[in-house]
Amino acid sequence: MLITANGIQMHYEIDGNPNRPWLTMVTGITNDTTMWVDQVAALKDDFQILRYDLRGQGKTAATPAPYSIELLSADLIALWDALGIQKSHLTGLGLGASIALAMGINHSDRLLSLLPCCCRSKMVPEFAAMWHQLMDTVKQGGIEAIVENTAQRWFSESFKQAYPEKLEAVRQMIRGTSTEGYLGVVSAFVGLDVESQLGKIKVPTMLMGGAEDRVGGPEPIMRAIAEQIPNAYYTPVPGAAHIANLQNPAGFNEIMKGFLLKVSQSA
Repeated sequence: MLITANGIQMHYEIDGNPNRPWLTMVTGITNDTTMWVDQVAALKDDFQILRYDLRGQGKTAATPAPYSIELLSADLIALWDALGIQKSHLTGLGLGASIALAMGINHSDRLLSLLPCCCRSKMVPEFAAMWHQLMDTVKQGGIEAIVENTAQRWFSESFKQAYPEKLEAVRQMIRGTSTEGYLGVVSAFVGLDVESQLGKIKVPTMLMGGAEDRVGGPEPIMRAIAEQIPNAYYTPVPGAAHIANLQNPAGFNEIMKGFLLKVSQSA
């Protein structure tokens, strides 16, 4: 479905139980709503689920780069307002989780709980260097030039060997990203810096990350984020690297569902 919010046409999908609380799922860089299919199947009886494509990703319109975390947060607020959503549980992965952290800092009044997955709260020079190189590659060769590099980086070697068909589906998802949109969201990610404000998050928070993630959201970084958020904690997803919800959906879903139902029951 398409709707105009914050001046652009945004693609979104709604699934689940209309009599239950909202759960919003935020995608990451070169992701689209299909990345959450396994989570929707596991959670649809207990939540009304909103998925959407970030600006310039999937079927949501792109605008010229650069973007910012603030702009991408404003897109989500505008989407909620357009759909009449007052409060929601919020999860995201990668850049989507960094946006979720910013939402927790600046819009806790709109949140029921927070589940940032496989993420960072501040860009560091050595990680930024990789992203600047990727942007240069896309400027020169388009999205196709980074498809294989990106798909390979997201998963462990054992997963890639065991599930070649899933890796091919991920390649196709990456190809759905516009060049303009890629440069926009990566510029937002390179400018990420919410670390000093994490103490402002006032909603129940659990961080999740792939136990084998060495690049996007390594366990030491995720634990450090959790330590700066009041009453937050970190739970690793076994047998998963960066895109943990795709590599170990059963383990990911069990952890996520347990946290969300616990928060809902205590509300």
